[in-house]
Amino acid sequence: MKKIFLSLFGLTVFGLQAQTDHTSFLNAIDANAAQYGTIAQTIWGYAEMGYQETKSSALLQETLAAEGFVIEKGIAGIPTAFSATYGTDGPVIAILGEYDALPGLSQKNLPYKVDNNTRAGHGCGHHLFGTASAAAAIAVKNYLKETGKAGTVKFFGCPAEEGGSGKVYMTRAGLFDDADVALHWHPNNKNAANPGAALANKSAKFRFYGRSAHAAAAPEQGRSALDGVESMNYMVNMMREHIPSSARIHYVITRGGEAPNVVPDFAEVYYYARHDRRDVVIDIFDRIVNIAKGSALGTGTTMDFEMIGGTHELLPNDVLQELVHKSLSQIGGFDYTSKENEFAKRIAETLGKPLDMAFVNGVEPYDPNALPMGSTDVGDVSFTVPTAGMGAATWVPGTPAHSWQAVATGGTTIGNKGMLVAAKTLALTAFKLLDNPKIMKEAHAEFLEKKGADFKYIPLLGDRSPALDYRN
Repeated sequence: MKKIFLSLFGLTVFGLQAQTDHTSFLNAIDANAAQYGTIAQTIWGYAEMGYQETKSSALLQETLAAEGFVIEKGIAGIPTAFSATYGTDGPVIAILGEYDALPGLSQKNLPYKVDNNTRAGHGCGHHLFGTASAAAAIAVKNYLKETGKAGTVKFFGCPAEEGGSGKVYMTRAGLFDDADVALHWHPNNKNAANPGAALANKSAKFRFYGRSAHAAAAPEQGRSALDGVESMNYMVNMMREHIPSSARIHYVITRGGEAPNVVPDFAEVYYYARHDRRDVVIDIFDRIVNIAKGSALGTGTTMDFEMIGGTHELLPNDVLQELVHKSLSQIGGFDYTSKENEFAKRIAETLGKPLDMAFVNGVEPYDPNALPMGSTDVGDVSFTVPTAGMGAATWVPGTPAHSWQAVATGGTTIGNKGMLVAAKTLALTAFKLLDNPKIMKEAHAEFLEKKGADFKYIPLLGDRSPALDYRN
């Protein structure tokens, strides 16, 4: 009885470390739900694309500065990137936040498709991502301040995740080198914290230059830059048969000419190549470059290309990931109000799927064999510091990312509720790490083993400067 009694008061008895009660710090996040909801929905309204997130970044900086964090702006040569630090000693816990929107996904927060009359929309929910991570960082700050534990929390404002590889430049600049762990999350259609990796990715814009002429009166004098693009696309599509079946290649023609009767002298195509191994991505991308060269030669045009992004695959850390899952399970899911349920049913109808609330009300069971899906520049961070994350049900079940349905739901109280699940899960995970630094040591040991003794970090985008105008 004596051991139990003393442990309740936060004392160490016979080698047993008591755990500080976390309830009040988690309740404080709920108590500030309205403020965090306002911040998230303000950023949702800004809908600023990669490296253009001036107002979104400023709002998060102001929020953290008001809480006593020391702000460093314009880090890694990126005007909208920043760090916010509280503490000067002990283990360093990094919390990642994003806030960029996607082009072409303008949408009001309604359960039917309607343009919001903006260039972009938060189809990946990064307005919620940045806000929840900031809320978690504030909770960790309060925990450190009130318990007197040694530790430092660093929020990293990370722009241009959507194709701009913001965190790659931040990793290259050494900004995560002093962190002991890094925590992140992502909006999702369910609550889950599985260790599935993300895909490595290389992206570039291929630009073809030809010679304009009247398409009917003097076609022999023209050399179509669009022919170069179309020839390239045709050959890349033929190449799909001869690459690993798990690889992915995507492209969009961003410039193709202005009028059918004018032979276009300029055309541009934007390419992604992905796989769960970066060496495979490098090989596929090199083959795409050779195809582009051949297409220019065959069409009498010239070509150059600009690397836009390049990210490593995500390196899972089982020690941290299991801890995040346990924290998420403790926080649990949430219920819809009758109004939210009606909204969700209408969204589900547009998706042609039944409304399954199992992993909104609750949490998906842990799956150590979860497969990688998209790509994220968190991958580069994960090769620098032990990293783990989770997904929260900010979207209606069945909703795909990068869809108008995701934009719409993210602009409602459904998105806000899922955001709070994420904030509390990240905060609770950080509390546990601060309570038991041994977990961080175990995570670091796994990190070194998985990374390998011979690993040397080489950014897939090379030594180029941040592509600050890639969304122009």
